[in-house]
Amino acid sequence: MESAGLGEKPSLVLERDYPVPPEKVWRAWTDPQAISRWFGPGPNEPVSKAELDVRPGGRFRIVFGGPDGKAHECAGVYKEVVPNRRLVFSWCWPNSTPERVSQVTILLQPAAGGTRLEFRHEQFFDETARDNHRRGWTGALEKLGHYLQQA
Repeated sequence: MESAGLGEKPSLVLERDYPVPPEKVWRAWTDPQAISRWFGPGPNEPVSKAELDVRPGGRFRIVFGGPDGKAHECAGVYKEVVPNRRLVFSWCWPNSTPERVSQVTILLQPAAGGTRLEFRHEQFFDETARDNHRRGWTGALEKLGHYLQQA
């Protein structure tokens, strides 16, 4: 799903089913050691730092390596934290475009044999930013699936 109507900023929605309970998916998003094992869009982009203060008003900062050998840093503030169900946080790239703040919402629902994850990223600066993030999040959610099968 994509949105870019008059007066609206572009957004994206990705859905995935994982064959594990919601608690396990939640932990993958909220535990620094867990997120360090799967976060980032590609296979050669390890996380070098994951700082997560998972509470309303708490901040996060994740640094991971890009394919170009440069470190990329994303950061934000948690807005809503409902354990095992809902996580909402702001999102920005503080070293390149700190003024472009968007919002991520992660919804977890029990599903037959596991968990349905609905991932929403909204309020993009433009369609190019949305499309670039779609590619990155698609890779990251695939890596999350592999992590959840091994964890």
